[in-house]
Amino acid sequence: MKMISRFLAYFLIGGVLLSACAPISPAAPSPVMHSIYAPIVSGAPAQAQGLRIGIVVFLTGEAAEPFGLPARDGAQAMIDSLNSGQAPAPYDTPGIGGVPIVPVYVDESGGAEQQVAELRRLFEEEQVDLVIGYISSGDCMAVAPVAEEMQKLTIAFDCGTSRLFEERDYRYVFRTNAHQAIDSLGGARYLLHQMPDLQTIAGINQNYSWGQDSWAHFRETIHRLRPEVQVVGAQFPKLYAGDYDAEIAALRAANPQVVHTSFWGGDLEVFVRQASSARLFDFSTVLMSVGESGLPMLAERIPAGTIIGAHGPHGVMAPDSELNTWLVGLYSERYGTLPTYPVYHMAQALLGIKMAYENAAAAQGHWPALEDVITAFEYLEYPTPSGVISLSIGSGHQAVEPAVYGTVGAYDPDTGRVQIEDIVIYPAACVTPPQGVTTEQWIREGFPGAECP
Repeated sequence: MKMISRFLAYFLIGGVLLSACAPISPAAPSPVMHSIYAPIVSGAPAQAQGLRIGIVVFLTGEAAEPFGLPARDGAQAMIDSLNSGQAPAPYDTPGIGGVPIVPVYVDESGGAEQQVAELRRLFEEEQVDLVIGYISSGDCMAVAPVAEEMQKLTIAFDCGTSRLFEERDYRYVFRTNAHQAIDSLGGARYLLHQMPDLQTIAGINQNYSWGQDSWAHFRETIHRLRPEVQVVGAQFPKLYAGDYDAEIAALRAANPQVVHTSFWGGDLEVFVRQASSARLFDFSTVLMSVGESGLPMLAERIPAGTIIGAHGPHGVMAPDSELNTWLVGLYSERYGTLPTYPVYHMAQALLGIKMAYENAAAAQGHWPALEDVITAFEYLEYPTPSGVISLSIGSGHQAVEPAVYGTVGAYDPDTGRVQIEDIVIYPAACVTPPQGVTTEQWIREGFPGAECP
């Protein structure tokens, strides 16, 4: 286990942020990482004025402000930089192989059925070349089989459900961020390290695949590592319920030492406000598995001692690198704030696409066909602002990343920021089941092959 004993100021610009935080991935067949330095335009697509990319994120609704709008804004800033050839190496050539990126933005609101219709519309009417999208796990699960049926390249950039590639294989669908297991397994290991005398836990998680799996994997990991810990409550309000007073009262009555939540977006904001009013934080340590995304809005409200994750090495958890400095500078200069993990996830998707297309073009000597791009994408390893991303599981279609957790420290009213203390990094091979093994199976069998420092 690698621990950073000193604390870091949240949203420190230009500082050294976990320079040792390089992902350690499970073994994969012949991963590839190349650098392309010359534009490749011979045989470029008919719409030579640009490679059209559908970008689907929440532009309205509860998830827009903390997730969708930052992801869209980050996408636009990065696309402008990539098109002008101003990104750091190995992404410093204009566009993708000399072809500019043309984004087509779509609102993810409306539910899974609407997103399936939007996916078809993007490919059939908007004539996009590929789609990046989906914050909701439910939307990911719905659109992936349709993209496969249509034989269209689709990149899941943020949704977290482990089921996406554990339940079936895909040829045309990729996910460039780690799945949910890193949050639950990393959170459980961090908690047991921080609280060796832990006796009771409870949970409050949204009642759909993301929330159910997050709690189940966290609970079962705790039980596997520390069987004597008791579960004294589990609440599953519906997504976007907007009022959690009854669930919080039940948690207060159960009086657990730790409350686990994978809430995100508006649900996280409401929960923190209501839990503070009900003094839940005074009696229980709260572990927020994706709490980093809420820090810009909730910094003053999240009490010291709260445990947070960032769904990987993102935001305050990101490593110090030229690519991270590039992303932080782009985003902060344009929008007046610093990027949270949805922006980092968008970077992983865009940079992965650029690397895959240009590797395929280099191998073919001309603009690549879709099948060539897919072959180049499979088992790809490539640098990002979050470190090296490895598509090493899911038959080369699912990325792995480390889990990174920290504890909220003091709030600084002058800056509006909190400090994050006791940051711990768990390598991907410690918190991610290997190829062909489900998360449930891996936990049940005691994490065979796990590589934990």
